[in-house]
Amino acid sequence: MQNCDPRLIDHHIAWLSETIGPRLAGSTEEAAAADYIAETMRAHGAEVTIERFPVRSRRVTEESCAFLHDGRWQEVPCSTVGGSVGTDGQTIEGDLVIVEPPMLRRESYDLYRGKAVMLLGTHIENPDHYRRLIAAGPAFLILVDVRYPAAEPRADGLFPAYVHAYGVVPTVAVPYQHAWRFANARSARVRIVGGPVDSQSQNVIAELLPTAAAPIDDDQPIVLVGGHHDTQADSPGADDNATGVAAVIELTRLLAPIPRRRPVRLISFGAEEQLSVGSASYVRTHRSEVERRGGYVCNFDSFGSRMGWFDLHVCADGATAGWLQELIEGHGVFSDYTIDTVPYQDAFPFHAAGLPGHWVYRANCTAGRFYHHQPDDDRSKLDLTLIAAMIDAHARVVSELAGAEAFPVSARLPVDLREQIERYWRDCFGGWDGFTDRG
Repeated sequence: MQNCDPRLIDHHIAWLSETIGPRLAGSTEEAAAADYIAETMRAHGAEVTIERFPVRSRRVTEESCAFLHDGRWQEVPCSTVGGSVGTDGQTIEGDLVIVEPPMLRRESYDLYRGKAVMLLGTHIENPDHYRRLIAAGPAFLILVDVRYPAAEPRADGLFPAYVHAYGVVPTVAVPYQHAWRFANARSARVRIVGGPVDSQSQNVIAELLPTAAAPIDDDQPIVLVGGHHDTQADSPGADDNATGVAAVIELTRLLAPIPRRRPVRLISFGAEEQLSVGSASYVRTHRSEVERRGGYVCNFDSFGSRMGWFDLHVCADGATAGWLQELIEGHGVFSDYTIDTVPYQDAFPFHAAGLPGHWVYRANCTAGRFYHHQPDDDRSKLDLTLIAAMIDAHARVVSELAGAEAFPVSARLPVDLREQIERYWRDCFGGWDGFTDRG
């Protein structure tokens, strides 16, 4: 088998993060990234298709947030959260109320009506809490990223299933340091020009079919490899997730000449930053095949930090985790391994369909990565040698999954993980019926 080429990795990352730049779901830049990925994987010998799906694309041209403190309005950096509506260019104001996450368990949310609600956290994972908060009618929400004491704004996104089911109010994210400064402010105000518009995102699917030497069997498990090509607002996304796309492209090149008994599908997903909308769209579209055949999914997302440690989040049984660790460490690549269920990455919808798998991630601080979703998520943060080593190790993993005479791990999730997966799938993704993300 060939080895991964760090120069090719660097080229792919540079093209995505610098030539194209930020790649918001549903934008022309995201579509340009998909075209580049499709063309490159096709050149490596894969059969490539593009599947499109509807999204609400963030189109914001102006945004501001200010706090009334010591008798004067003081502006702070902010970013409109994905899925938020705008204010039609008007400035809206409300008395400031700070909400700590445990307070969402209170019986009545009436005191939030008409207020500027500053919530300590980036997500509301409980759908009933979100429903009740929106129903209370706050003037707007301010989310505070409590994971990092940052001075720069970083935006995540509201869960599309929540927005569709329960509505939304104008929502911005502010940096922790500025929220700390103005925690005793009397009032806050925001102004947002723009908002979500109907658009399309896309999944780029490269298929490596079983080789002629192997019998074709439509009941064989499927081996899937994924990463996402979209980014959050204002971030070039070199690590999140041009590194994952580079892995998908390089694995296409490395695996194409290798004999296979089972198909390998390498997918670059769109709209991951909207809570894996692209991955969920793929699994819903292909649900009958995925559930019937079973298989395994490897997802690469944000694994290139030049200083830190690899985390492999394994959603499978203990024997699979042990097999994976032995194979990867046999290539001299060492990681932390945990058996858990993480809904914030593109392998999760496949877990909802019963497939085991793992997520390849690399942290550099206890909260994750200090440049997460920021404008400085650029190539200077990356170590190409480490990236190449992990890709080479996974070329071995995927070739074993695709080429072994008998599938080397269980092709189905263990029962003890399914209850939590089903709850996340229902609460955060809207379950199998999903939703039509329109308004």
